[in-house]
Amino acid sequence: MRSLPQALLLLTMLLRPLSSLPLASPRLPRSALFSSASSSPASPASSLLRTKLPTATEDPSLVPLRHTLAHVMGQAVQNLYPAAQVTVGPWTDTGCFYDFHFTDGGTLSQDDFPRIKKEMDRLISAKIPMEREVVSREEARRRIDAVGEPFKVEILDNIKTEPLTIYKQGEWWDLCAGPHAESTGEIHKKAYMLSSVAGAYWRGDDTREQLTRLYATVWKTPEQLKAYKKKLEEAKKRDHRLLGQKLDLFTIQQQVGGGLVLWTAKGSKVRTVMEDYWRSSHDKAGYDIVYTPHIANVDLWKTSGHLEFYKDGMFKALECEGNDYQLKPMNCPFHCMLFKDSLRSYRDLPIRWGELGTVYRYEQSGTLHGLMRVRGFTQDDAHIYCLPEQLEDEIVGVLDLTESILSKFGFTDYEINLSTRPEKSVGSDDIWAKAEGALKGALDRKGWSYVVDEGGGAFYGPKIDLKLIDCLDRKWQCSTVQCDFNLPERFDLMYKDKDGENKRPIMVHRAIFGSVERFFGILLENCAGEFPVWLAPTQLKVLPVSPTDDIVDYCYEIKKAAEKRGIRVEIDVSNDRLPKQVRNAEKSKVPLMAVIGQSEVDKRQITIRSKQLGDLGSFGLEEFCDQLAGRVADADEFVDVGFKEVKEDAAETAN
Repeated sequence: MRSLPQALLLLTMLLRPLSSLPLASPRLPRSALFSSASSSPASPASSLLRTKLPTATEDPSLVPLRHTLAHVMGQAVQNLYPAAQVTVGPWTDTGCFYDFHFTDGGTLSQDDFPRIKKEMDRLISAKIPMEREVVSREEARRRIDAVGEPFKVEILDNIKTEPLTIYKQGEWWDLCAGPHAESTGEIHKKAYMLSSVAGAYWRGDDTREQLTRLYATVWKTPEQLKAYKKKLEEAKKRDHRLLGQKLDLFTIQQQVGGGLVLWTAKGSKVRTVMEDYWRSSHDKAGYDIVYTPHIANVDLWKTSGHLEFYKDGMFKALECEGNDYQLKPMNCPFHCMLFKDSLRSYRDLPIRWGELGTVYRYEQSGTLHGLMRVRGFTQDDAHIYCLPEQLEDEIVGVLDLTESILSKFGFTDYEINLSTRPEKSVGSDDIWAKAEGALKGALDRKGWSYVVDEGGGAFYGPKIDLKLIDCLDRKWQCSTVQCDFNLPERFDLMYKDKDGENKRPIMVHRAIFGSVERFFGILLENCAGEFPVWLAPTQLKVLPVSPTDDIVDYCYEIKKAAEKRGIRVEIDVSNDRLPKQVRNAEKSKVPLMAVIGQSEVDKRQITIRSKQLGDLGSFGLEEFCDQLAGRVADADEFVDVGFKEVKEDAAETAN
């Protein structure tokens, strides 16, 4: 029987944040069902998963390589399919894509990939020089007309900067700012692949021409491509839509409506834990939680400007007693009305209001994707109303809270962008300068590196965006902090300063999850459904060795004792043999199992098995339940404790 302190060290591993979870848990052979888990050497597959693929920021030489591959792909397709017209072909985080319009009504499919790849390989082997040429706008238009590429005319008309450049490879050319490789030969033929094909609309407008989008990925070495392909395979296994169905977490049914999520009992348990943690964190950070309606009079959306600028993303109005009401696409106008409801003094500021508010947005059916793109979702919205001199401290507070919450769920790596004033904007030069200075100052105080996106801010204010980087090096846009000078003016928000004069507050929009649904999907894929104990829908599965009355009665006694302490428990009532019960619990990603036989009944003990760590030993029922409940409640204490350190501590204690 393992001592409780030793077991608690192991429990600390199970309660650790998701950031320290291994990509894959070692599976024990049946013969070692109740033996202690031991580490096994990493397989080549797991090594590939842990390969850190460089970003374009870390390795700028990837950008010209990806620009060049896009042009090679464009030329290859036009060589093979004369009816193909080229439109846009930008580089991406992993490669590039090209959009084609087929004048004969044709398209591409994956069946075409071998033929296109062969032609691309031929162009690469030819080592064709990539020549940059500066041309006048008139010359560019003449060349476009000569090759009959009407989409390029629109692209040319939308280019406002000078000089205009084209890149040539032999006789084939395209408008492009570059940069490119010296020749097509710099692409390694075994370091790229055609990855997928999809439909698209010209300019993203569903009233315009239907295009065929061909995606490719390219890396500097075959080893990097191999690692990328392995990550793609792992991503398919982690698809949150498959895991959500397999683990019975949520469902989306056409009879209910596309993009509308039904949360099952198990999924709701996880979501409740997430939201409870969010609320408690905000309470500690000085936020007040508010609630607002799902609809409002259409006049509210006229005042906010949503009806004018965001109408395409809103559902049609509902008529009620001669008035039109609108399903809310945002929570912020309601918070502005709350602010306006009372006379505010500068002594009242800052005011911080948070809301888990469900909003509704019209999304085309073709864009819906599991939990990632839905029509009804819950934003973890918050708005801060503050004085200009309070802004930097408030931004630091938001970033501190964001870091704390994201790390709790296993996200500690971010890509950070600071977006500054665009050409079209509202607000004075002075207030923009102060807001941008506050955002920069907050990031500097945090010691975070960031990229400045000049002119990338919203028309109503500058912003900070955080992209989460998951265990497969994928980036997810979730958290954001945005200054707003527009809504306080539209709603005529005022406070009295110390001299009794009316002044406008600065409004800060911020979200950490972004939306509960999307964050849940990202989280599910990041941990492959392997939730830690504090977050798991079922924390403990009780497995009776045999269905005798004594054993079954004791199992229900365990369930009652655990539930009394807030532990989420299930009993396996299948009457299956123990090995199958264990396998079923593991398939359901249950982190802890209690194996109960006659010996446990007689001694009033509980024998615990961990999905990740194997046998943890036997303990007194009451003591174990007390300690597990306490460890779950205090899981925040282990945010900085990693897998390796705790395992070493446990081994040292055992010795």
